[in-house]
Amino acid sequence: METIQNLLSGFFLLGGVFFFATATIGLLRFPDFFTRLHATGKGDTLAVTLSLVGLAIHEGMNVTSVKILMIAVFMFLAQPTATHAISRAGVRCGLEIWRKEGEEKRA
Repeated sequence: METIQNLLSGFFLLGGVFFFATATIGLLRFPDFFTRLHATGKGDTLAVTLSLVGLAIHEGMNVTSVKILMIAVFMFLAQPTATHAISRAGVRCGLEIWRKEGEEKRA
């Protein structure tokens, strides 16, 4: 039973590390504020959720794992809301959306 628990928690933790890494690559490679925010918003939300679920599984069924899962649910709800607020602030500040060279601006 303990080996299954370790394998499952390791799977979730590795998934979290993978999504953190891909979000970081998106942050470094994408051309503008909005695409970078999209990459990090989606990737970090999933990475934090997977990592916290992995930690809760590793901890076993006790009060600590319930607290960890409550934090995971809060982060799953709060991070997209924060990403939306940040992108809306970017729109209000007048940040332009990146376009390929030669592409015309649409109405």
